[in-house]
Amino acid sequence: MSTSKITFKNKEGLDLKGSIELPDNRTPHNFVLFAHCFTCNKNFRAVKNISQALTAKGFGVLRFDFTGLGESEGEFADSNFSGNIEDLVCASSYLEDNYKAPSLLIGHSLGGAAVIFASTLLDSVSAVATIGAPSHIGHVKNILKSDIADIHENGSAEVNIGGRNFKIKKQFLDDLENNDLPDIISKLNKSLLILHSPQDTIVGIKNAEEIYIAAKHPKSFISLDGADHLLSNKVDSNYVGDLIGTWANRYLDIPEQADLKTDLDVIAHLGPEGFTTQIKAGRHHLVADEPEHVGGNDFGPNPYEFVSAGLAACTSMTIQMYAKRKGWNVDFVETHVNYGKDHAVDCEKCEDEGTKIDTFKRELIIKGDLDEKQRKRLLEIANKCPVHKTLHSETQIITSLIDQK
Repeated sequence: MSTSKITFKNKEGLDLKGSIELPDNRTPHNFVLFAHCFTCNKNFRAVKNISQALTAKGFGVLRFDFTGLGESEGEFADSNFSGNIEDLVCASSYLEDNYKAPSLLIGHSLGGAAVIFASTLLDSVSAVATIGAPSHIGHVKNILKSDIADIHENGSAEVNIGGRNFKIKKQFLDDLENNDLPDIISKLNKSLLILHSPQDTIVGIKNAEEIYIAAKHPKSFISLDGADHLLSNKVDSNYVGDLIGTWANRYLDIPEQADLKTDLDVIAHLGPEGFTTQIKAGRHHLVADEPEHVGGNDFGPNPYEFVSAGLAACTSMTIQMYAKRKGWNVDFVETHVNYGKDHAVDCEKCEDEGTKIDTFKRELIIKGDLDEKQRKRLLEIANKCPVHKTLHSETQIITSLIDQK
C-alpha cells in the first residue's frame, strides 16, 4: 500500500487534509470514501486498518479529517452534521477530478449516518457500508445529555468527549433536528451493508435493526460480535475491512483478473495499455512493470530486475546448500545484484561505446562461523549456481504463435 497526503477545499474554502491509499501492485478498480466517527480523525487506528484491508483487495481509499478536526482547517464549534455531508461531497469531487469518482462510501458511527445522506447526492456511489451507525441523528444528544441544558441556556458549552474537550454550539443541536435519517434510509437506492456489534455500549444494536427495517433491498447485516464501538481491537477492524471489500464485489463493477493458464512454466499477460504485466510462474502470481519515467506505473520489478533477482536468489540458495552439505555454519547469505552495460574485463577497445556488454555485478554477504579458506571456497561456489551457468552458456529461444480459440 502506498499513502499520499492530499489537501482539498470545503464549501467555505477551508483546507481539508486527507490521505489517499492505493494498492502497491495495481491500478485501483474502485475508489472508497471513508467518513470517520464523531470527533475522531482520519488517523484513527480502526480507519487506517480498514483502509489497508481494502487496498489489499484493489481499492483506492480516501480518508480525510472533517472541518475543524485533525489537520483540517476550521473550528469544530462552527461545524455541524450538514457540514460533514458537504465535506463528503467536496471529497468526492476531489477524487473525481484527480483519480476516479467514488463508488463505495463507508462511515463509522455518526460518519455512517453522514455517508447515507451524502450517497443520495452522489450518482457515482453504488454501495454504502455503515459501522456502528445510529438510526437517528439525534442519538448524538445521548452523548451530550448532561450538557444539553447548558448549551440551550448559554448558546454553547465545553463538552468532554472521549477524554477531549470540544465546544458545542446550539446550532449543532438545531442542525441535528433538521436532518431526518429514517426518511432518507427508506428512500435510499443504493446497496447497503450494516455492520454493528451486539456489545456496542455507545450506539446500541437496536440502531442496526431500525436501519435494516427502514432500508430497501439490497441490504445486508453483519454482526461484529465481541467488538466495541471504536473497533479498538485490530482483529475487528481488519475483519471489517475484509468483509466490506468482499461484500462490495457483488455490487460494484470490478474487472475480472485474467485467468492465467499455460502448459509451460511461466505466462506473462499484458493488456492493451501500459506495461503492467500479470505473471504466473508455477503456482505463484507476480507483477512486472516499468518505471514511471518510461511510461510505466512501477507496480512491480522490470524484466531485467526479475533476471537479476533470479541470479541473486539462485546464488544464495547454492551457497547455503553447499555449506550445509559441508557441515559449515552459515547464518545467512545475502546476494546483491546490479544489471547494466559495461566493458568486458579484458576488452581491447574500451573507448568504443559499442564494445559494452550485458554485465551483472554481484556482491555477497555471508555471515557465519567461517575461516578465510571456507569463505573463499563459497565465493567460488557462487559462480557455479545454475542461473549463473545459464547466463554464461549458449542458449536458444524458440518462439511460436498459439491460435487462441
